[in-house]
Amino acid sequence: MIPEWTAVNEAYDTLSPKERIGQFFMPAAFINDTEEDVQAMEALIREHGIGGLCFFHSKASAATNYEGKKEVVYNEKSRQRLQELIERYQAASEIPLMIAIDAEWGLAMRVEETDQFPYALTLGAAKDKQLITQVGQTIARDLRKTGIHWNFAPVVDMNVQPENPVIGYRSFGEDAHAVTENARAFIKGMKAEGVLHAIKHFPGHGNTKVDSHLGLPVLEDDKETLLQTDLFPFVELIKEGVDAVMVGHLAVPALTGGKIEASSLSPGIIKGFLRGELGFEGVVVTDALNMHAISQEYDSPGELELAAFTAGNDVLCYCPNPVAGIEAIFENATEADIKTAFYRIWALKQKAFQEPKKSPQYLPEAVNLNSCLARSCITLYCGQPDGIAHFVKQGFGIVECGSGAQADSGVVVDSSSLIVPGKSFTDRIKDQFDMNEFKTATQTVDEIKEGLEGQENILLVLRPPQVKPQYQFGLNQDELKLIRELYAEKQLVIYHFGNPYMIRALGLYKTLATVMLYQDFPEFHEVAFKHFMGEVTAKGKLPVSLA
Repeated sequence: MIPEWTAVNEAYDTLSPKERIGQFFMPAAFINDTEEDVQAMEALIREHGIGGLCFFHSKASAATNYEGKKEVVYNEKSRQRLQELIERYQAASEIPLMIAIDAEWGLAMRVEETDQFPYALTLGAAKDKQLITQVGQTIARDLRKTGIHWNFAPVVDMNVQPENPVIGYRSFGEDAHAVTENARAFIKGMKAEGVLHAIKHFPGHGNTKVDSHLGLPVLEDDKETLLQTDLFPFVELIKEGVDAVMVGHLAVPALTGGKIEASSLSPGIIKGFLRGELGFEGVVVTDALNMHAISQEYDSPGELELAAFTAGNDVLCYCPNPVAGIEAIFENATEADIKTAFYRIWALKQKAFQEPKKSPQYLPEAVNLNSCLARSCITLYCGQPDGIAHFVKQGFGIVECGSGAQADSGVVVDSSSLIVPGKSFTDRIKDQFDMNEFKTATQTVDEIKEGLEGQENILLVLRPPQVKPQYQFGLNQDELKLIRELYAEKQLVIYHFGNPYMIRALGLYKTLATVMLYQDFPEFHEVAFKHFMGEVTAKGKLPVSLA
């Protein structure tokens, strides 16, 4: 057994050639796997010197269930199970495993019954960047306690394509400088807790309409444009120093001489542009190699893993065939490439396993931090505060459309954790003004329209079930028809607890006032009510354009 974090040259000389290569591999581990699967993973770790694991909820989760056809089973003990598995897998490895996870908005992205923080798009609306740092630090502290060293975050893609099916709300916004500033604040928080980060999805997945889980997106902009937009946050953050860059599965012909090939498998993009032109010397990690943008192009086990390594990646994440991949790299890769990648990974592991400095900083509880974020993010998109006050004096009816947004993670979420316990915004308004409320979740459209007869002013509360734009954000046809009719016939004040792009999709531009809340969290409902009552000022700035 190698002593923990011996000198890299000594470690390299001690390990066998295949054990060195094993350090490049980061297979997917599933929290809700069977005991048989767990034992198979333990054997893989013991017998092949696997370097790390990336955890996902289950095989039916977002990691593999791209078409949403498999049922995801809710498990309130997922976090406990995750910690147990980390301990078991670490015990099976002679060299400590690097444990990674996608926790862009907290462990809740993959694990039930854990704290969830707002999506990056919501954070992009916040004026107070210190709050973003606190989010990054709180998430990192939670990961450390769980035994996780590496957060595959933040997303630094640009949010410039309203129809993007996979990035959108995961991006800080459309302004390259703002995205960079927000990512920097998030990273600062993670660094304070000694948790590694990876900026993703290089060279920029924001301006695409294809989900790389399903197919290969193509980014058509020329290089000059890319350097001012999609590439800008990567370039700036790399200058400042980042732990790792995750390369996405998208084609960027401007960087490959016109060739259509996935960036994750392109020597020209990784070795030529990322390392050569941008001078990045740190670890390069692939996006999940099981994604259909690339995985369906290779028939023989090990070919994909070899192609990814040859292109210049150091860590092969969610590799479908690790054993065959180790063999393929052993048979075909150069000693120089193997040694270089090993040295990079070993240095990153040394950093990951250092005892983090004890942080004396007090961090607020999640509920308090989310409350502060709600106050900082709430945005008056159109209208004036006194317009809402006048609307209240005139009298109004209230209609709620949708059932509330669920966490987009492939994790089954207990809906009660995302809906205001006892009092939603709508219920608070109903009680405050002693009035009837109308909800599409419990009443038919005809019943709602009948109840609103004679009422000119309508407070429309939008709570779309989905944060992604597909299928009109999860609203049904009756709800969409009702919204359009109310917009055409009534004077509306809208409070929107979801993705702001829904306002654009439905063309809801001209209202007395439209207020963006972004998240369907309890704390955001409370702040919305206080804003409606004139007790809170909307300080946020919309991070994307809707016109």
